[in-house]
Amino acid sequence: MGATQIRTSSGDDRAQILALYPLMFPDEELRPVVTALLDGQAPVLSLVTCRKGEPVAHLLFTLFGDEDGAPTGALLGPLGVRPDLQGQGLGSALVGEGLSRLTDEGIRQVFVLGDPRYYGRFGFAAERSTLPPYALPAEWADAWQSQILAERAPLGEGTCDLPDAWMKPELWGP
Repeated sequence: MGATQIRTSSGDDRAQILALYPLMFPDEELRPVVTALLDGQAPVLSLVTCRKGEPVAHLLFTLFGDEDGAPTGALLGPLGVRPDLQGQGLGSALVGEGLSRLTDEGIRQVFVLGDPRYYGRFGFAAERSTLPPYALPAEWADAWQSQILAERAPLGEGTCDLPDAWMKPELWGP
């Protein structure tokens, strides 16, 4: 299908990115949160994997800050790959690229709510100190994970201070 390229998404990619979400997440409607984040509600790192110039995978990192507002943490998600291209390492490549860029930007810790078997491959581990904005079901306890970047100090106790786009209980539970 041609060479792949990972790059920061642009406004020109928006329609194609949003068209991917019903394919990648047929049981969830994530376009409103993705749209809000792409509209600049909060600082984000938005990456796409392209084949033949067309986005086939997308990853968002929402950046959030400390008391002074400087970005110190990031929430990974959503991450999706077009179904017919899953299992080819495209998602893994996006995560690796994103973590590298965030390390270069001085982000101290990245959080994710996802499958521990998948995200554990990248160095994520269950997080018990910094909490998600909503209580998770008990069976999801190990799905809330984080990774400290470049041996920087973790963010510490408390709750992730995420933008309004993420402050919807349905995004944090079954």
